[in-house]
Amino acid sequence: MTLYDAIFIRRSVRKFNNSPLDAAAIKSIEKFIEDTPPLTGQSARFEIVSADKVHGGASAPHYILAYCNESDSAYANVGYVLQNADLYLQSIGLGSVWLGMAKPNEPERDYCILLAFGKTDVPIRKAEEEFKRLPMSEISDQDNSVAKAVQLAPSAVNSQPWKLHFESGKVVIRYFGRGLMKLMLRKKLNKIDLGISARHVETALLHEGKTILSITPKTSGKTFEIEIAYK
Repeated sequence: MTLYDAIFIRRSVRKFNNSPLDAAAIKSIEKFIEDTPPLTGQSARFEIVSADKVHGGASAPHYILAYCNESDSAYANVGYVLQNADLYLQSIGLGSVWLGMAKPNEPERDYCILLAFGKTDVPIRKAEEEFKRLPMSEISDQDNSVAKAVQLAPSAVNSQPWKLHFESGKVVIRYFGRGLMKLMLRKKLNKIDLGISARHVETALLHEGKTILSITPKTSGKTFEIEIAYK
């Protein structure tokens, strides 16, 4: 299964088998994350730990911890990189879930968020109709395959805090908070969400044979957006 295919069947899994992955499997996942380029001008640190290093998490045997500085662009970068891992994990038959409230037992100052993963018996989705998402008209100025990939992206409490704007050779994802979620999640989680949506844009464009030129987070006043340039 490709990463693009995983977009349409992925599921946030909270029930895992007790059996952990072997060392070779963990090593391959670590390498996949290491080989994932960050957003332009950004960096982050990732670490895979076992369940005994985390509290408030799911029943997963493994967790990817993300660390970054405190900025909108840094948070978006974590979402962008970890969503690639999320798609990869589900593409190889594992379960995964973003957990915004869970934390490592000894969190460092630059701790950001974690992704839980492991073996699971929870089935993948069989149809797009199983997703509960906002209508396309509320999240994008065009209804196309790239926008569809973003429509199915996960987000904190399914808030989908973005609007897509399509230009010639460019897709712009702008932060757009909605209702109470705008106030509750705007500082970090919704910026992570924008990074997640950028990953789905890139994955869909690559599937269409496009070449990605740059993926750049930008802050201007109160506006935060991610610009994806391609040809």
